[in-house]
Amino acid sequence: MAAYISGMESSESLRYPEYKGESRGTPGADIDRRMGGTLIAVGLGVAAAGFAGRFAFQLWKPLSQVIIENAKKIPTPSLSYYYKGGFEQKMSRREASLILGISPSASKAKIRAAHRKIMILNHPDKGGSPFMAMKINEAKDLLESSTKQ
Repeated sequence: MAAYISGMESSESLRYPEYKGESRGTPGADIDRRMGGTLIAVGLGVAAAGFAGRFAFQLWKPLSQVIIENAKKIPTPSLSYYYKGGFEQKMSRREASLILGISPSASKAKIRAAHRKIMILNHPDKGGSPFMAMKINEAKDLLESSTKQ
């Protein structure tokens, strides 16, 4: 093959570099070119991520204000299933029904079932408050006394 290369004209040897012997240059040059391309791609990716992060932080400030304003417009009682607030001096049917979680015109069976369910969760022997147990019992007594069968 060496005889063939020496017999080629100079234009053919320029056209077919694979037939040239070891005169291709340094063997690590292709690796260096690939490494350079990879580093450029990584650098562009980091720059793009930085610009995207900066844009997100600039966008977040007005967006967070809009979210907070809309959250304030949502009525809080609709978010909670349970009655929040203190107790009145004298318990009313409305307050008693809110404590037990039933309607004011519920039957005695529903009142007893709701009372039992809530007392199991709030009993003083199980770590509940004696005051809460007293209010739950008072609510049951008030609703049962004013309910007809």
